[in-house]
Amino acid sequence: MEVIHKIGRRKTAVARVYVAEGKGNITVNKKELNTYFPTATLQYKVNQPLVLTENAENFDITVNVYGGGITGQAEAVRLAISRAMCELDAENRGILKPEGLLTRDPRMVERKKFGQKKARKKFQFSKR
Repeated sequence: MEVIHKIGRRKTAVARVYVAEGKGNITVNKKELNTYFPTATLQYKVNQPLVLTENAENFDITVNVYGGGITGQAEAVRLAISRAMCELDAENRGILKPEGLLTRDPRMVERKKFGQKKARKKFQFSKR
């Protein structure tokens, strides 16, 4: 099996995932998964597609991720891994799609408008 390369995005985070056969090691930006994503919630998000498809011990995954915050990065990695699992076996799509793991979340930060304090918030109004 050759290396599978997939990309996942969330907000401003971009994750590039390389999946190869192995023993289940996940490396994120040349660090161990538990070091890069310290909380159990983020580790669960990253491992979710592997657990659902029962491939947690079958593949070594190398991830390059940049941009955004730690939660956005974890969700970008999750999307990329989900896409890779679908390329490995088409049957995985039926498992991952109902869980919503193949959907690219389009929500982005709304831009700040001129003449306003933030995107929607206005400057304080003074009547007199």
